[in-house]
Amino acid sequence: MSLENMNRRLSAQDASFLYGERPEAPLHIGSIAVFEGNVPYKRVVENIAAKIHLIPRYQQRVVPAPFNIGHPTWEWEPEFDIHQHVKRVRIDPPGNDAQLMALAAKLFEGMLNRNKPLWEIYMVEGLEGPRSAMVSKVHHCLVDGVSGIELLMIVLDVSPSPPPPMPAPEPEPVPAIPPAPTRLVDAIFDNMTAELDRISDYGRSAVDAVVTGDSRIRTAMRSLEAAQPYLSTPVARAPFNKPLTRDRIVACSEYSFAEIRGIRAECGGTVNDVVLTVLAGALGRYLERHGEKTAERSMRVLAPVNVRREDERGALGNRVSMLLIEVPVGVQDPVQRLRAITERTEMLKRQNVAAGTDIIGEFLSGVPPILQSLVGILPPPRNNLANLVCTNIPGPMIPLYSVGHRLVAHYPLMPIAWEMGVGCGVTSYNQKLYFGLIADPNAAPDVARLKEFLDQAFVELRSAAGVTRSDLVDLGEVAPASTGGRKRHRPAPAASQALAADAS
Repeated sequence: MSLENMNRRLSAQDASFLYGERPEAPLHIGSIAVFEGNVPYKRVVENIAAKIHLIPRYQQRVVPAPFNIGHPTWEWEPEFDIHQHVKRVRIDPPGNDAQLMALAAKLFEGMLNRNKPLWEIYMVEGLEGPRSAMVSKVHHCLVDGVSGIELLMIVLDVSPSPPPPMPAPEPEPVPAIPPAPTRLVDAIFDNMTAELDRISDYGRSAVDAVVTGDSRIRTAMRSLEAAQPYLSTPVARAPFNKPLTRDRIVACSEYSFAEIRGIRAECGGTVNDVVLTVLAGALGRYLERHGEKTAERSMRVLAPVNVRREDERGALGNRVSMLLIEVPVGVQDPVQRLRAITERTEMLKRQNVAAGTDIIGEFLSGVPPILQSLVGILPPPRNNLANLVCTNIPGPMIPLYSVGHRLVAHYPLMPIAWEMGVGCGVTSYNQKLYFGLIADPNAAPDVARLKEFLDQAFVELRSAAGVTRSDLVDLGEVAPASTGGRKRHRPAPAASQALAADAS
C-alpha cells in the first residue's frame, strides 16, 4: 500500500479523546514495564526502529480539519525522528520501586505534543537488581487497551533470541501534509459519505426489525432503560471525587492468576467479577478510613468493554463501550460480595447493555464534528454518574522480552478525568494479574493506602474462597476442589482471622 493511501480520518470515538482532553486531564494510556538486567538504550531504539514500519500509524500525527468541519486526519510526519519518542532517563540510587513509581507518575503527567506522533517511551536505567524499565505513553485516540496490548506484542519479542523482523519495504517519499483548502474539501466529502453510511445502517436496522423482530434501536433502548436509574439518581461522591489538577501519583500491585482462577472456580463469576470484588473491598476500607459509613452503600464503577469484532483484531483505534456497575462496598463477606457483583454483571450481559451503549455512541457520532469539538472548550458538567473507572485488559500469558531481557512485571497506567481522582487499570501477563492505581494527589494523596487495601481485600477473598496460595502448590493448582453442587467457601470471620497470617 502506498503511503498516500494510508491517511485515514479519525472515527468519532477516536476523535472524542482529542476533543475531551484538558491540561488537568490528559487522555493517554500507558504502562510501567520492568525488565531483568540493564537493557541497552541503543539496542532498544534499533529494535523499535526495525519494527516501526509494522505500525505505520506511529509515524503519523493528527492534523485538524479547517474550522473542525470534519474529524482530524492521520498524516505522515515529514521529520519523524525516533529519538524524539524513545528517550533515556536515569534514576538516582538506590533505584527502588518507590522511586520508579514516583518517576513514572511524573513522566505520565502532561499532554502529549500534538505536533508529532502521539506516543513516547522512556527507558529508565539505574534500577536496583539490576533491572530496567520502560514507561510508555500513547494517546487514547491512537489505541484502546486491547490494541495497546497487540502493539506490545509487536514492540517486544516472544523469545530472548527472536528471528529478524520482517524487512521494511523500499522507502517512499513521505507525502506532504495537504494544504488547508484540500483538507476542507476532503472533510466535506467525508462527512457526506459518513452520512450516507449512517442512512444505510438505519435502513438495515429497519429491515432487521421487520424480519427478525429485533433491532439495534431496541438494543439501544434496553441499554438506556438499564442506565435510567443511574441517570436520575446522582452518585454518592467518594472522598476522591474532586476537581483535578495536573499532578499524578501511582501505586501498583500484583496477584497470582492461578489464585484468581481458583477463586473463580470455587465461587463462580468471571475474572473481571473477581477484580471488581477485590476493588469493592478496598474501596469500602478506604471510605471507612475517611470516616464514611459503608453499610448498604455501593459505588459506581465505569468498566470499558471491548466490542472489537474478530475482523478488527490488530487494528489500532478505539472499539470500546462502557458498563456502569454498582459494586457493594458495605458487604463484609467477600464471597457474598462476589456473588452480588456476578449477579449484576450477568444481568447487564443478558440485557446486552454494552452493545446498546455502543449503538448509542454510533448514533451520537452523527453530531457534526464542529459541535463535538466544543467538548474540550465548554466547562465540564458535574460528575453525577460514576466514582471511578476500572479497566481490565487481557494480556499475553507468556514471557516477553526486549532485546534478550525478560519482562518481569507490567503495570498498566490509565487516564483520569471528570472529577474521578482515582483510576484503576488491570492487565494480565505471564500468569499474574497487575493492578495500576493512578491518582491526583490533591484528590487522593493516600492512594498508597488504597493499594494496601487492595492487597488485604484479595487475601481476604482468597481465604474465604478456600484457595491455597499458589506459591505453596504447583503452578495452576488450586485447593481445595469444589465438592459437588453449590460452591463452598469459608465464612467471613475465618477469612478475617487468616488475613494477618496470609499477609505476612
